Amino acid sequence: MPGPVAVLDANVLLPISLTDFLLRLAEVGLFRPLWSADIHAEWTRNLARLRPDLTADRIDRRRRTMDREFPEAVVAGYEPFVGELTLPDPDDRHVLAVAVCGGADEIVTFNTRDFPADRLAPLGLAATHPDDFLLRLLFLEPALADPVVRGLVGPAGAPGRADAVLAGLDKLGLTATVARMRAVAGV
Repeated sequence: MPGPVAVLDANVLLPISLTDFLLRLAEVGLFRPLWSADIHAEWTRNLARLRPDLTADRIDRRRRTMDREFPEAVVAGYEPFVGELTLPDPDDRHVLAVAVCGGADEIVTFNTRDFPADRLAPLGLAATHPDDFLLRLLFLEPALADPVVRGLVGPAGAPGRADAVLAGLDKLGLTATVARMRAVAGV
């Protein structure tokens, strides 16, 4: 069963814990991620501002690793369409253009209000909060998702790691996802 094709907005790619979890799920085929150079520029710029302790090289290494591991995720050629699209925040039009040009089913973003259904539905798209997206993936194919959860949270003998990972995701507002992860991992 092929999973959805989803554009990962910059605000979803910013927290490493969330990016790591999403890309682990993509790696096992639960969904196909999409992003662009503009999305990369946005999250890397924000990460550098929020985490001045990280070097530019370290941030760029993360971006390069993402592109190397998921070369099919990089969408190009969307730029001519940006000006033709309308959204409440014009700065989000590039994300919508990536979704259209990349053949996405949805845009995964914390800012769902910036991608109104009346603008996305005619294009066959939806905006999905990461908690809803992740929870759906975890139930989509448990045989694939459950080992990813267990690998991320760590074995039952490593409660400190489990607590740290789950607390970080919970802090992002992924409460339903964290509850499911706890059930799967038995922590």
